[in-house]
Parts: sequence; structure tokens; C-alpha cells
Amino acid sequence: MAQLSTAHRSTAYRSLFGLEASTYQPHAVHGAGRSYPETNCYTDIIIELLHARGDEPLAALGYLVRSDFEGDQFTFFKPPPEDLERLFGIDIHEMQPYRPLPTQIAEQIDAGRTIIVELDSFHLPDTAATAYARAHVKSSAIAEAIDADECFLRYFHNAGLYELEGDDYRGVFRLDGEPAPDILPPYAEIVRFDAGPRLQGEELRAASRELLHHHLRQRPRSDPFARFGEQLEHELPALLAGDLEAYHAYAFASVRMIGAAFELAASHAEWLLGKDAAESTEAMQAIIDNCKVLSFRLARRREFEPAPVIESLSASWSRALDTLAEVVG
Repeated sequence: MAQLSTAHRSTAYRSLFGLEASTYQPHAVHGAGRSYPETNCYTDIIIELLHARGDEPLAALGYLVRSDFEGDQFTFFKPPPEDLERLFGIDIHEMQPYRPLPTQIAEQIDAGRTIIVELDSFHLPDTAATAYARAHVKSSAIAEAIDADECFLRYFHNAGLYELEGDDYRGVFRLDGEPAPDILPPYAEIVRFDAGPRLQGEELRAASRELLHHHLRQRPRSDPFARFGEQLEHELPALLAGDLEAYHAYAFASVRMIGAAFELAASHAEWLLGKDAAESTEAMQAIIDNCKVLSFRLARRREFEPAPVIESLSASWSRALDTLAEVVG
């Protein structure tokens, strides 16, 4: 069951793990020295939820080898629910937010579960450098604690654990007045922790290796970077002539997304295979470095020839996945 505390909150206070935002230490993949300390909002919060529970999220990242170019963007990667169930006994599925969300969150936490919900970053204080009180941007968060009487929420978001209260609480849950009829309810999911065995040690590594083997068999059948290069060549004149907002949107969906995917994939391979993954992770690092090069050149918005970087990305992608497949078998 969930933690119940009245030390600093009302009797309505519920906490899933009994954490404090002020002392919480994020997982190492969200630490200093990473090229992409934040990846995407959904994957980041799943990593931190597993980490806070005492699981090793690196075990669940084999699916990243399936990252592909989708025509105008690279795959927005999210841990497959079936992998989380296999490795950690966690079941994530959609729920209906047909009642007040604070009530539903409190009830689920009280039952030892939690809720993933899309919130408006306009009311999330941890986005002070980007969207907070500036722009309405949807972003996924996981409730860790709530106190409806005190208008308090503690939540996993991006690369850490944060808190909000007062006006931000009322705003994020749309408690002031009736929502406009053209505003849809947020997408929400229940997270259950009772879906099966919670693997650890060598059992966890063995299952993780089996999943990596499966995902490698489902990797793209053609070079995603070659296809990306063709699209970039077409889009480049407009990108160079466009504004900074257009650059950020394109970079997040393309080079930043795939760079972050392979940085996490490299961490997964190192955790699972150790020195046997050295050649593959070296190639993945080349992908990360070249994605950063493309980001910088696009940000400058000056003419450049992307073909050499694309060719290097293609060669590194083939080497990374081919050598990884040889090791895994």
C-alpha cells in the first residue's frame, strides 16, 4: 500500500514511495556529463519511476535498436508495456479520467498504483526555463504524491522529481471554473505493479538479453539515416531560412531524438554486455557525436553540406547494430 504521512501535510496526503523532491537523486542517465540528460518526456519518467522503485531501468532499453526514420521524424521512443511487464511486473494501460483527476490519483496511490497523465507545462514549475507561465505545451508526468486538501502534487517529470502547489495545482488540474467545451480531457494511464514477477540479478539480465535479441530482429530493414538524409536535403533551404522556433521543433523530432535514443541504447548495451559491447557502443557514440554536429550546424542556419555527416551516421548505424547482433547471437 501507499505511504501515508501527516507530518507536513493533511490527512489527505498520499505518497507512492515516500520520497522527497529535495533529496531525490535521479538515475545516472539523467546526470551530468550526458549529451542528452533529457530524452523525451515519457521515457524519462518511466526511467525515474523504475529507479525510484529500486529497479534498473537500463534493462528495459533494448527496444531502442528499433528506432527508425518515420518520414519526417525519428521514432518517438517509449518503453513497450510488454517489456515492462516481462521484466518488472508492471502493467501500464489507458484509463478514463471521467472524475476529478486529484481524486483518481489519490485513490490509485492509496491502492499502491499511480497515474501517468499529460499535463500542461504552463503550470509545471520545473519548466521555468522553457514553458512555465509562457506556453501551453503538453507533457507526460507521473504522480508520486498528492494532497488534495493542501493543493499539493509531487511528480516525476523529465529527468527528476518535482513539486507544485497552490495556483499551479489548481491550474494543472483545471479546477478554476468549467473547462472550455473544446478542451479535451488529458490522456491518462494507470500504472500497476502487480502484473507478474519482478526480476532481479541474473534473471533480469537474461530476460533483458532475450528482449534485445527480439528487438534486434525487428530493427529497420533499410538504413534510416540514408532516408533522413534525403529528407534533410529537401528541407534544408527552408530550415536555414526559418526562425529559431522552427529549428528547435525540427531538431527535437530528428537529430536530438535519435541521438538521445542511441545514448540510452549505448548505456543499455554496456550494462547488459560489458566489454563485449565495446565495438557497438563506440559506433553508437559516433552517432551521438554526429547528431550533435548536425544540431549545431542547423542552429547556425548557414549553408553547409550535410552529406559527409549523413554518410558517417549511416556507417556507424550499420556497425553498431551488426556488431551488437553478433554478440547477442
